[in-house]
Amino acid sequence: MTDAPARRPPEPIPLTVITGFLGSGKTTLLNRLLRDPAMDDTAVIINEFGEVGIDHVLVERADDGVVELSSGCLCCTIRGDLVATLEDLLKRLDNGRLTALRRVVIETTGLADPAPILHTVMRHPYLVRRYRLDGVVTLVDAVNGMATLDAQEEAVKQAAVADRLVLTKTDLVTTPQARATLTALKTRLRVLAPAAPQLDAAAGEATPAALLESGLWRPESKTADVTRWLAEEAYRDREAERRRLEGKAHGHDHHDHGHHHDHDHDDHDHAHVHDPNRHDDHIRAFCLASDRPMSAGSLDMFLELLRAAHGPKLLRVKGVVRLAEDPERPLVLHVVQHVVHPVAQLERWPDADRRTRLVFITRDLEEAFVKRMFDAFVGELVADGPDAAAMTDNPLSISGFSGTFGG
Repeated sequence: MTDAPARRPPEPIPLTVITGFLGSGKTTLLNRLLRDPAMDDTAVIINEFGEVGIDHVLVERADDGVVELSSGCLCCTIRGDLVATLEDLLKRLDNGRLTALRRVVIETTGLADPAPILHTVMRHPYLVRRYRLDGVVTLVDAVNGMATLDAQEEAVKQAAVADRLVLTKTDLVTTPQARATLTALKTRLRVLAPAAPQLDAAAGEATPAALLESGLWRPESKTADVTRWLAEEAYRDREAERRRLEGKAHGHDHHDHGHHHDHDHDDHDHAHVHDPNRHDDHIRAFCLASDRPMSAGSLDMFLELLRAAHGPKLLRVKGVVRLAEDPERPLVLHVVQHVVHPVAQLERWPDADRRTRLVFITRDLEEAFVKRMFDAFVGELVADGPDAAAMTDNPLSISGFSGTFGG
């Protein structure tokens, strides 16, 4: 008699967070998504049913805070805390009360930093095995977005960590001045979140296909798409755009003629880059890469030192690492502030590019500081810089090291 084959754990369910400041149009977007047949077998977690107009949709059954819609989509309210709600969905799936659960979408409140919601899944020993972080969708009001970014630090953070940006209320942009402001807003968002596509909700671009499945894994093939996920080239373009805007602030017009730029917002750009207290100026988005393989111990120490000294400043880190011990099977990293998502190891490199590549979105943490640390741990020789052994032997040296670069 042969033993029964071991039961494989179910595939993790992708989880998407929809965020955006007060008045950005999250409820309107959710109402539109709930009508879309592409949202079949999706659970949408909201704060209150009254905020989402589901009355026009045929309600098949409602109990315990879960409403099942004729579209095949679920609406559920956050009961007690998010952990309880996510666990309840899994119980319904495992005991057959739900026949399928293809994805989960969570709406945040307008003042929310999305990081705590991501931490809820990343730090929970059970949820992290059953759900995987797919992406963050941030809505920005085309009419009031510029003023909101000026006034609200949380709005800047919401935009900076986005995988997808949705511009709402663009149909209300009708005057030349409003159109110039919208152009400047798009430029500003490109600098804040260079890898995030900007979708126009009024033009019908904010569809489930465009918003969801933005993570590492392609749903149709179940394969990793590292190039799409990291979007390394977007961070190089971001630096060119940032230098252009800084040049305008100092009276220089440093255009990179390899890229198209709109010229009708020059004065608007100029006015904003002059403000030294602008929240955007605290955000850095950059990519570090190396052909050198990195040992598992060096990677662990690099992340540990960086998180211990500057965890809250690491808004988001994601990347792929070529390991010295196993160079043919890359590691995939995803970090939100001081919390590391369980590291995944791919069976093979998905494409010809076998470099270690790490994308950083930081607040008040300079690229030069992180790069010096990174170079030390991958073994790059840097003049007047410590090597990995020096920092490992004396972890406190990182404090002085960060002081050199304003970290």
